[in-house]
Amino acid sequence: MIRRLNKNDHEVCLNFLKTRPAENLFIIGDIEAYGYEQEFQKLWGEFNERGKLIAVLLKYEENYIPFATEAFNANGFAEIMSKDPAFKMMSGLKEITEQMEPYLPQPYKRKRQTYYAKCTKLNVDPTNIDFSNIQQATPTDAADLVILLTSIPEFCNSTITVDRKIREWKDGSSRSFFLEDDGKMVSTASTAAENSLSAMVVGVATLEDYKKKGYATKCMLRLCSQLLSEGKELCLFYDNPEAGAIYKRIGFEDIGFWMMYTYR
Repeated sequence: MIRRLNKNDHEVCLNFLKTRPAENLFIIGDIEAYGYEQEFQKLWGEFNERGKLIAVLLKYEENYIPFATEAFNANGFAEIMSKDPAFKMMSGLKEITEQMEPYLPQPYKRKRQTYYAKCTKLNVDPTNIDFSNIQQATPTDAADLVILLTSIPEFCNSTITVDRKIREWKDGSSRSFFLEDDGKMVSTASTAAENSLSAMVVGVATLEDYKKKGYATKCMLRLCSQLLSEGKELCLFYDNPEAGAIYKRIGFEDIGFWMMYTYR
C-alpha cells in the first residue's frame, strides 16, 4: 500500500531512512528542513502487508527521489510522478531508479551516472596529522573562497555566490575548510546538504600551481575527521576515477551509482 506520509509518520520514516544515512542524505535533510506539509515538498511511503515501511518517495519542487530496501511498487511511484505536471527530474541510487525508468512514459532529455561513495571511518589517524595550516571558513572568508572555486575550470560555471555560502554556513547545511600558501587561499573542501546524520563532501579544489602537494587531501581529512567525530556518515559523487582513487585512500568506498534524470 502506498500513501502520503505526514508528521505522525516521522519517527517510523526517519528510523527507516537512517539505516542508510549517507544514501538518504537528501531525503533526511529535506524532511528535517521542511517536514511533510509543504506544498513544494511531499512524501509517500509504501507499506507491506505487515504494515512495515519498505520504500519512500520524496518530491522536492520538480525533483523526485525514491528509496527502497527491498522489492517495491516501482510502477506505483512512477504513476505518482507522472501525474504531477511539475515533474521534471528524478535522482537516486541506480538500483532503485532503474526499476522505475520503464514505467515513466515521459522521454528524458538527459541521463547522468556518477559514482557514489561513502565514508564511515578514515584510513588514517587524524591525530597524527598537523592541521595547523588548515582553517575553517567564516563569513569573512566567503569572497576569497568564491574567487578560488570560480577560478577552477571544474567549478567555473557554478552558481556559488558569497551570499549563498554565508547563508549555508549559518543555517548549518554546509561548512568549509581551506589552506593558505604565502597568505593566499589555494585549496579547499566543503560540505553540502548536511543534516543530523550525514553530509556530502563537495567543492574539493586546489589552484593549478599548488597541486600535487597534498593540500586538498589535507583539507578533506580535516573536514571529514570533524564530521565523523559528530557521528555523521559522509558521501560524495565523482566521475573521475583519478579523483576516486584519492577519496578511497582517505576512507571512502563505492556504494553504487547515483543517477540523475532530466525529463522533457
